[in-house]
This record gives sequence, C-alpha cells and structure tokens, in this order.
Amino acid sequence: MKRMLRHLALLTSLGVTLCSFAAPAAAAQDTLRFGVAAEPYPPFLVKTPSGQFTGFEPDLIRALCAQMNAKCEIKEVAWDGIIPALLDNKFDVIFNSMGISPERQKVIAFSRPYYETTGIFVAPKNVKLTLTPAGLAGKSIGVQGSTTNAEFVQSAYGKTSTIRVYNTQDDCNADLLAGRIDVMFMDKVGDIDFLKSKDGATLEEKGTGSIKMDPLKYGLGVGAGLRKNDTALRTRIDQALTQLHDSGKYTQISEKYFPVDLWPH
Repeated sequence: MKRMLRHLALLTSLGVTLCSFAAPAAAAQDTLRFGVAAEPYPPFLVKTPSGQFTGFEPDLIRALCAQMNAKCEIKEVAWDGIIPALLDNKFDVIFNSMGISPERQKVIAFSRPYYETTGIFVAPKNVKLTLTPAGLAGKSIGVQGSTTNAEFVQSAYGKTSTIRVYNTQDDCNADLLAGRIDVMFMDKVGDIDFLKSKDGATLEEKGTGSIKMDPLKYGLGVGAGLRKNDTALRTRIDQALTQLHDSGKYTQISEKYFPVDLWPH
C-alpha cells in the first residue's frame, strides 16, 4: 500500500512537471520606448488636449508594437535634442519623421525607410517666384532646423538667399504668414493639413525648385533612429515594418491621413 502511494505521488509529480512543460506560461511582453518631438507636426504627430498622441506616426508605432508583441510608450522631447536623448537612453527608438542622412548615420543607426517624401517651396498665392538660386537671390527662405530640408536649402540657396532656421515648423509657418520671410521649404506631405486650414488658405505650393535633392547626400527616406549597438531591435523593426506593409495594414494607416502612397519604392 505504501509502495502504491509512493508510485501515485511520483506519477502526480511527473504529471505536474510534464504539464508545466507542455503548457508554458506566455512570454511577458517587453516595453519599447519611442521618442517623438514635443512640437506638433500634423498630420504626422499631434498631441490632443487630453495628452493622447494621434497622427500617422503614433498609429504606426502602435501597429508596430502589436506586430512585435511589445508594449509601447511614447516619450516626448525637444526636436533639437532628440538624438542626444536617444544616446542617453531616455528612450529606445526615434520615430518622428527623421530623414536618413549620411551625417546622422555617423552617430546613430536607422531602420529601413518607412516613408519618403520630397521637399516643396510654399509661399503666398499672389507671389510669383523663380525657384532658382538666382531667382531667389536676396529673398529669405524659412526652414525647420535639424532637418535634411535645412541642409539642402543652406547648401543649394545659402549663397544667394537669407536662410532662416526655425525650431519648429509652426514657427516657420507663422513667420511666412506674417511676412517676415518670403518663402519656406518643407516636406510636401507635411503641408497638406496646413494648406487646408484657415491660416494656410492664402498659401500654395510653388514647386520643388530647380535643384533636386541628392538622396545620397540629403536623405534616403525617413526611418526609425536607433543606437548603433541595438542591432536586434533594428532587425525586429525592419521585419515588422515589412510585415505591416505586406499585410496591407501600413496602407490602411497611411490612407487615413494622406492622399498619396508614402511607402518607399
């Protein structure tokens, strides 16, 4: 009888052990911290009065985290300090319309591009402009700082025009509306909401200019910025972005905000 009880106890113990191997607990989700600029950039990034982040990139961040089975947190920081904050481990990923450029690649790594766009000149509708260095000679051009657009305008037009660099796109918009600058250069898809607004109703796109941006020098699309040693995370994000596009989820998010396809071709 005692022997039988010992066998039963052994089988029970093995059963529990076998069950524990057969049905392991679900792996805990890791938490990824995404850094974005505190300054709004509609329709890519908007913070509502209740503190919620909306727009193309917050929606894409949440879709990425779901694809990677990760929890996500969105942290805000001033745009001009966003790379130092990443390197200081304040968050894990920059996901804020950051153009991939050779200069930035010296400091941080990038995921595959998740959208691409071109730069465009914007000015009042009643103003005629010739978008060459000679045509814009003596005029003031506004552009948001720490961007590939700023690098391009300074290089292409800086010898003949006055380049005014702004901390935020909103500040640049305001100075154009007030007549403190003659024209501004910004992302083409970034002007969609602004030109539809009451403030932007007097403005229009003037064109891309006579000098084309060299992608090898000024940008290779927009990607997620990461610390160089976070190679595993970079691979995860690359794979998740591709999976979101292949499944149609990326297009679903993009079409919510833009009339054009932003996926890099």
